[in-house]
Amino acid sequence: MNIPKVYQPQETESKWYRFWEERGYFRADPQKVLRGEKQKFVIMMPPPNVTGIIHMGHVLDNTIQDILVRFKRMQGYEVLWQPGTDHAGIATQNKVEQRILEEEGKTRFEIGREEFLKRTWAWKDEYEQEIIRRLKRLGVSCDWSRYRFTMEPNMYRAVLEAFVRLYRDGLIYRGLYIINWCPRCGTTLADDEVEHEETQGRLWYIRYPLVDGEGEIVV
Repeated sequence: MNIPKVYQPQETESKWYRFWEERGYFRADPQKVLRGEKQKFVIMMPPPNVTGIIHMGHVLDNTIQDILVRFKRMQGYEVLWQPGTDHAGIATQNKVEQRILEEEGKTRFEIGREEFLKRTWAWKDEYEQEIIRRLKRLGVSCDWSRYRFTMEPNMYRAVLEAFVRLYRDGLIYRGLYIINWCPRCGTTLADDEVEHEETQGRLWYIRYPLVDGEGEIVV
């Protein structure tokens, strides 16, 4: 007789999500696959960057993944949806630098390396937990018992192992290339970290005389 007159998502959704988690409905059991009881279906969640809270792109992406994994569970597959978050490197560094500048008017050089690293890890802890909280509020059915952060020691060792193997197999090498460089950060940048801007350039003409002297090529 205590049914509310209107739907109350905060109470209802939180209650049922706790119910799902407590009973392990999202957990993958590899033994069922090894015993041949079920086929496996695996999705690796593109890990949100700890640069801030999740946005509508994350909501859309995780909703699509959630639909797929729930559908596969209904089909009888043993499903692993692997969750995690990413350190985001330079992007997170810039966020921390911006906060320090706004709150204290200082640069990372003024506060020193050790203090800056301490602030960066504190930022990571703050937004990592907020990202997880919001994903759970969204209702995503990933296996939280397998959650990983990309700079955990075991993840770090796995990356080193992969690069060493690739190098020994001759699949990666050192070479000279044109790269993106940030003069403020003093480091290289990935293509997706560069903000492109069109500018009005100059047109240069170079004249090359033909071998027979009958004319020239203009480039």
